[in-house]
Amino acid sequence: MMRWKKLVSTLTLAVLLVGSCLGLTGCHGTKGLSAFAIPEEFDTSKEYEITFWAKNDTNKTQTEIYEKAIADFQKLYPNIKVSLRLYTDYGRIYNDVITNIATNTTPNVCITYPDHIATYLTGVNQVVPLEELFADDKYGLGGSELRFDGPTYEEMIPKFLEECSFNGHYYAIPYMRSSEVCYVNKTYVERLGYTLPEKLTWDFVWQVSEAAMAKDGEENFLVNGQKVMIPFIYKSTDNMMIQMLRQKGAGYSTNDGQIQLFNDTTKELLYTVAEHGRTGAFSTFKISSYPANFLNAGQCIFAIDSTAGATWMGSDAPLCDIAEDKLVQFETVVMELPQFDTENPQMISQGPSVCVFNKEDSGEVLASWLFAQYLLTNDVQIAYAQTEGYVPVTSKARESAEYQDYLSRAGEDNNKYYDVKIRATQLLLENVDNTFVTPVFNGSASLRDAAGQLIENTVKAVRRSQTVDEAFVTKLYADVNSLYRLDQLSVQAGSEVSGKTQLGELPQTAVLLLSALMLAWVLIGLYVGREFVKNKKKKK
Repeated sequence: MMRWKKLVSTLTLAVLLVGSCLGLTGCHGTKGLSAFAIPEEFDTSKEYEITFWAKNDTNKTQTEIYEKAIADFQKLYPNIKVSLRLYTDYGRIYNDVITNIATNTTPNVCITYPDHIATYLTGVNQVVPLEELFADDKYGLGGSELRFDGPTYEEMIPKFLEECSFNGHYYAIPYMRSSEVCYVNKTYVERLGYTLPEKLTWDFVWQVSEAAMAKDGEENFLVNGQKVMIPFIYKSTDNMMIQMLRQKGAGYSTNDGQIQLFNDTTKELLYTVAEHGRTGAFSTFKISSYPANFLNAGQCIFAIDSTAGATWMGSDAPLCDIAEDKLVQFETVVMELPQFDTENPQMISQGPSVCVFNKEDSGEVLASWLFAQYLLTNDVQIAYAQTEGYVPVTSKARESAEYQDYLSRAGEDNNKYYDVKIRATQLLLENVDNTFVTPVFNGSASLRDAAGQLIENTVKAVRRSQTVDEAFVTKLYADVNSLYRLDQLSVQAGSEVSGKTQLGELPQTAVLLLSALMLAWVLIGLYVGREFVKNKKKKK
């Protein structure tokens, strides 16, 4: 009996020790933070150090704008030091934020997308809801205590601000907005015997693209006299699928996260993609490379990319990436995306937003909000918008004399006033009411990736001489659904949710603790069984 008590005591102590150790290692970064409350006053005597994560490609002017914004802000608030960390793409920012949530080491201010923020919200109180800050008399939009001339709530473009609202809160402020346009080599369209319509249709783009595949006896393409021609290249195939479905009035997802992507309209669209991918008339960025490089070399006719990529497009593009001897002179026209119904155009709204992360010190959060808000000032908004085909997110900036002067000077040079860039900007300004955004929820970023993957896999398949038919699409749907775990998202969005799915995966600390408990009970069971057998033998 004494041996039994000793064993139980030892196992119990071991389990308690394991639980205590796991609790100590697991509490850092897993218990979340208290909800942010706005301080009554901002303590200007206290030093704050905040981090700002932003995205930049090779446009050094954008980096300089960030650096100037930080320097100007720090002159106004000498007690706030802002450290800039630049990334080459939004995906890396997203991955690093997710990693740092676990240890409460997220940045203070981050340029990101609402789809990404929806995943950040899985951390308890990690992202600060902003509606109370918007309305704060002292430090809100247009607040009385601000040391800069920022926009009021009424001066934010409502459509852009609304894009940052989900789950019942505003979790970001828009920073810049862009959309997609079609950069067209008008010279080659006319060389093929076609006239550009006022509005592009998908049928027109496909027809011209196929006509451009004609070759001479030496296998040179007739339209450009070269060995290479990819008439139609799409940069972001996720946007391609999403916009085509929107234009068709077909399902993609619901606001509560139910997946509708795998439908019959999607299948028909993939058949069309396969048809033109097979001939070589259509390709994608992931398969072939940047549309701008082919366009500028006279090897592409329809290049669809963001308005934010305008300075890479055209014979005189200031950020052209190809050698000068490869450049071909042609007339570049900026047009709306191809539509199925030109009377009801649909184009996606995109572009970076800014979120503020919560911290234990509410003063640090307020300092972060002040800097985030400073990014909405005219000096920053107008300067950044002039670097690419972005549009400012405030009416204060858009209606300013400085910005209107900028728009009026298209074509004065091939740098600041590059005509293709300004025409892309103006096209977006004219179509703000025709833009849309997709529903935001935890997993919406994965759904977006899946939409593009359907097109990528289809083009790759026909290039390998595979048949794209009902069986192919059925398998493709299953593979992509599994790859991005969309079936799990559908279960979470449904009415019948299992406890495991609803709560998500258990933290590793909890798994280890439960495993330790189970092991302890197994050992106790083995011991009891052994003692029972021994006692039974003694009785015999």
